Amino acid sequence: MRNALTIAWRDLRSTFVSPIGYVVLTGFLLLAGWFFFNLLAQFNRIVALYSGMQGADTTWMNLNDAVITPLLSNLSVVLVILVPMITMRSFAEERSQGTYELLFTSPLKVHEIVLGKYLAGCAVVTLMIALTLVYPAILMIYGNPEIGLMTAGFLGLYFMALGFVAVGNFCSALTSNQIVAAISALVILLLLFVVSWPAENAGEPMKAILLYVSVTEHFRNMARGVIDTTDLVYFGSAIGAFLFLTHRAVESARWKA
Repeated sequence: MRNALTIAWRDLRSTFVSPIGYVVLTGFLLLAGWFFFNLLAQFNRIVALYSGMQGADTTWMNLNDAVITPLLSNLSVVLVILVPMITMRSFAEERSQGTYELLFTSPLKVHEIVLGKYLAGCAVVTLMIALTLVYPAILMIYGNPEIGLMTAGFLGLYFMALGFVAVGNFCSALTSNQIVAAISALVILLLLFVVSWPAENAGEPMKAILLYVSVTEHFRNMARGVIDTTDLVYFGSAIGAFLFLTHRAVESARWKA
């Protein structure tokens, strides 16, 4: 485990030595702030409008449905684009710079290399999502959102981000070109987002498969405040599957080196 943490720390430092880490982090926070304050302003306008109507029913309006759920949905799409930018360097840069062979000749096991690079990506997305917690904190100070629903929603976003890191690392392990790695990861993540679209027109067995494979279906449940073991197993299985594929890709490259 110590070797994996050493690799993770090395990759994490290299991420923030280069501009890419700061650009991705800044871009994510700017978009998150833009979405949050626009959704909040829209909610305030609706509340003001209905408050001026006598006898108007305002019980259906709440901060979770009007602000938090749309915010999380927007951030999930942003992560589809930004996470491949974070992970594209993990293995591809090692290949392009010729340091892959140094990793293989060092006293490191393949699973330590894979785990270390995965932990580095997880640390970055953890920082990104942790910084967005300022928005629910603002709502808790000035409003009355349901804390349980917000917690489930942000957990869903976090688990989704961890899965995206595993996908990005796998794509990076297949090539020495960082752009190819980023585009490949983006395509896979987009497919996981839209795979459920034809489910309504598919037969019952295929419909169930498409809905289960779709990352949006599982994330949507958690964004609504429902923490189901099925969704947790899905995210855990996806992370495990892509880590295994990454291990196989790195091990294959090791034998070729």
